[in-house]
Amino acid sequence: MEISVVVPTLNGRDRLATALDALSAVAPNVEVIVVNGPSADGTTGMVRDRDDVDVLVEIAARNVNVARNAGLEVANGDAIAFLGYDHELEPGWREAVEEAFARGASVVTGPLRRTVRGGATSDGLERRRIADREVSYFNGRNVVFARHVLEELDGFDEYLETGGARDAAHRLAGMDVDVTWRGDVAARRPTEATDGGIERRDLGWKYRALAYRLTKNYGLRPTVLRRTIGHAVGDAADAMRDVLGGDATPTSWARNGRDVVGGISTGASDGLVARARDRSPKRNPNGVTARADRAVARYDRRTD
Repeated sequence: MEISVVVPTLNGRDRLATALDALSAVAPNVEVIVVNGPSADGTTGMVRDRDDVDVLVEIAARNVNVARNAGLEVANGDAIAFLGYDHELEPGWREAVEEAFARGASVVTGPLRRTVRGGATSDGLERRRIADREVSYFNGRNVVFARHVLEELDGFDEYLETGGARDAAHRLAGMDVDVTWRGDVAARRPTEATDGGIERRDLGWKYRALAYRLTKNYGLRPTVLRRTIGHAVGDAADAMRDVLGGDATPTSWARNGRDVVGGISTGASDGLVARARDRSPKRNPNGVTARADRAVARYDRRTD
């Protein structure tokens, strides 16, 4: 079984180097593809100086889903993994992945552990029943797909600047593809990341992404409205507690409310357009096949 590992990064040189060291130790001889956003910290030179990276793809977009698709475009493996630039694979990862696929898995994921004072935290399996689907979520920083599944999905939806992995989980459920969870398919982030972020975290985009992926995958149904409004009410209550506690101002609370409303409105509208553009189970009008100009430069040791 040949595995390709795609590592998107943006201004994360030092953490990326540590992640690549761990990858070489835990999973030697896999195909390693680094997709570098418009970094300004010397990432390109560092990666090109290494002999354990097979392909470096340079992109102009600051979008992790564009980066994932750019890596998918050049990957040769039967299985394609996506790893966070700031996460180190734990021993046994490769063996666990190979065993899972040997048993018929189509998508394999596992915990993301974070080192904290006195120990470590760990993500668990998250499942939700939405409409008529049982959705198994995964983190895009530690997941492995059978190649044919990614091709059927047409990769990740590049409309999204955040939430691309959760969108893919909804689409996998719509295609009746199971996600296999294994505790030994694990990666660890040694410290809290402060650089290299490639996903946007502002409140407007959070709700734009939420409304978009739910509307695109399920249409305008009560379940979608209930989940979207429920998230918004919860965040509004948390923000009001900050105001009452003196940690935020009423002006910022109102501004955040406008961002949420605007995000939901835009996301729902764009989701309906996307749903109409792609009526197939993959629900991905902005996938790998939608464009061919992601890479601005490519350094490929396989052809040297």
